[in-house]
Amino acid sequence: MVEGSSAAIDPGAAPVLPDGVPVRRLAATLAAVANARGGTVWIGPEGLADAGAVEAARARVAQAALACEPPLESLTVRAVERDGRTMLAVDIPVGLAYVYSVNGRYWVRQNARNRPLGGRLLQQLILERGAADSASTAFEALPAPNATLEDLDWDRVRAYLARGLPREAGAPSTPTADVLSLSGPDLTRELGRGTGCLILQGDHAQPTFAGLLMFGLAPQHFLPSSEITLVRYAGRQMGDEFIREEVRGTLPEQILRAEAFLANNMRRGHRLSGWQRDEQTEYPLEAVREAVVNAVAHRNYSVRGEGIRVLMFADRLEVYSPGRLPGHVTLENLVDERFSRNWVIVQLLSSLGFIERLGYGIDRMIAAMEAAGLPKPSFSETANGFKVVLYGQGERLITAGPDPSRWSHLNLNERQRKVLTFLTESDRVTNRLYQELCPDVSAETIRRDLAELVDLGLLLKIGDKRATYYILK
Repeated sequence: MVEGSSAAIDPGAAPVLPDGVPVRRLAATLAAVANARGGTVWIGPEGLADAGAVEAARARVAQAALACEPPLESLTVRAVERDGRTMLAVDIPVGLAYVYSVNGRYWVRQNARNRPLGGRLLQQLILERGAADSASTAFEALPAPNATLEDLDWDRVRAYLARGLPREAGAPSTPTADVLSLSGPDLTRELGRGTGCLILQGDHAQPTFAGLLMFGLAPQHFLPSSEITLVRYAGRQMGDEFIREEVRGTLPEQILRAEAFLANNMRRGHRLSGWQRDEQTEYPLEAVREAVVNAVAHRNYSVRGEGIRVLMFADRLEVYSPGRLPGHVTLENLVDERFSRNWVIVQLLSSLGFIERLGYGIDRMIAAMEAAGLPKPSFSETANGFKVVLYGQGERLITAGPDPSRWSHLNLNERQRKVLTFLTESDRVTNRLYQELCPDVSAETIRRDLAELVDLGLLLKIGDKRATYYILK
């Protein structure tokens, strides 16, 4: 507990308790505010009479903090002068890593009252905060109901274990040749040694959610929401014309497929830099990769009915992941602080080279955007999620006149070269416009020409059926 100096802060709708409030009621209020992501508790609205009353109130706060389970230590207590009266302000920081109770009861602050927290809401809060240092309560480390060893892809398991990668402290790795020859119970024990993918109880083994997400044959059978929705819109807002892909499978597969979709549906062009024309992508690929990997590694997999969403607009890329920031991480400190909600998944993805285990990749994302001369990413929390927004090159990414060098090495026909040149001066082309450019060819030839240009990565196809049009990539 830290004592601070006086400051004039408006209590507003924060809890206000009378001088002499019983310790038990004060403890319940402190726990409720801590469980509701922090805030300030005010004591003595009528004013604390003298220095003795202030000290007595401080002592009561100390008792109440110790009455919480675990003890609520991260407090700042301030004597505040307001309208000629002295009040005590008890500041509880945002993003504490524990869920607090008083005499076995859990409380949360809702609608200016302390309310009991139990059942499903309590379980969700415990999973959200990860219980700080208790891996056994993390959702990813729980056994998946009805899952068996037959639900794992053991070829993937062998490939992972054969890399001879480190496990938890005290869990030595097995030589590659020995791993490749393992099968049955021996292979099961090897996977269960420090990876967090299995729960071993005697001769019985059951996959955890993390094990299924990393090595499962059909992870979405157990966690339907563990998927990524990828959408490319033509304009700056959601519309009826878009390209969409639903990405499922294991987490490594999802990351690779999401990266491929975003790279394939990203504009490429030139940005003027002085007298130079530098060829660039719409977004730095490193920043996009970090945003996707971060979402996959740190989302809250206990949230049902909602997956990761990656939306690409004409001017920005939005990456949304279910679950607010975990533990003590806040929007203010997320660049410097580290807290892994999914320690097993982070460890496995790190071993496979997808993520640096000790970092979120936030700093690398910021550096990549700044190196490209783009604004820093925007980070925000929603009611039940976290969103990263990358702002792209926009109008600064141009194609200054026809640039045949972009496709000169490709074996294109004259019609295809003609439509590409047309698109360097126009924003889009449709099948009908192509027909006007090349009136002597059939509709099937036009369809085949455009499909080839899409496959070659030169055009993006937007919309469907009669609403279809193409833009230069």
